[in-house]
Amino acid sequence: IPLSSGMILLTWQKIAPTALLYQISPSLNMEILITLAILSTMLGGWGGLNQTHLRKILAYSSIAHMGWTMIIALINPNLTILSLVIYIMTTLTLFMTLNFSSTTKIKSISNLWNKSTPMTMIIFLTLLSLGGLPPLTGFMPKWLILQELIINNNPIMAIMMALSALLNLFFYMRIIYVTSLTMFPINNNSKHHWLYTQTKTTNMIPTLTIISSMLLPLTPITTIMT
Repeated sequence: IPLSSGMILLTWQKIAPTALLYQISPSLNMEILITLAILSTMLGGWGGLNQTHLRKILAYSSIAHMGWTMIIALINPNLTILSLVIYIMTTLTLFMTLNFSSTTKIKSISNLWNKSTPMTMIIFLTLLSLGGLPPLTGFMPKWLILQELIINNNPIMAIMMALSALLNLFFYMRIIYVTSLTMFPINNNSKHHWLYTQTKTTNMIPTLTIISSMLLPLTPITTIMT
């Protein structure tokens, strides 16, 4: 499917079920939530390991992030909303950058270095933020969710969720390694592309990049609000 359609499926389509989850959170069963969350994060982590298409990787990443959103719905529903908002902002940044550079495969990112180095760096930052690597914004919801699980006497669940997050971070780091520290065997003639005048706009990309990568210092304020 086109990148724009994938962006809608992974962002806009999550608002309605998450809103429903937020409204019925007092009547949810914690054991069912934990089971679904663990299965979701594990499936999303394992499924994305051997993928080369970025859309498939982001689809499995979406499944894993939904597990983080569900597991905290009963304990602290406000963190469910926070996790969804940060995920939507980060995913919007990534999809807008991929759409701007017409990138759909890992090999395309390796070729993107020669055409637009700033866009490549934005993709890498956003991927690391999606993986929850500190000190990026994506670390904030994972940090707060793990903290709430430990406070509510669920340390085993916190450990399992943290370990499952490593699977996502692994295939994000694999993308960065393959595209930045190695070079695919391509002809020298195809390494450098003629730079045509870009007709796509980038007005929202800088703002979304800042939001998706530099909001971790606001965590104390977020803690007070939630």
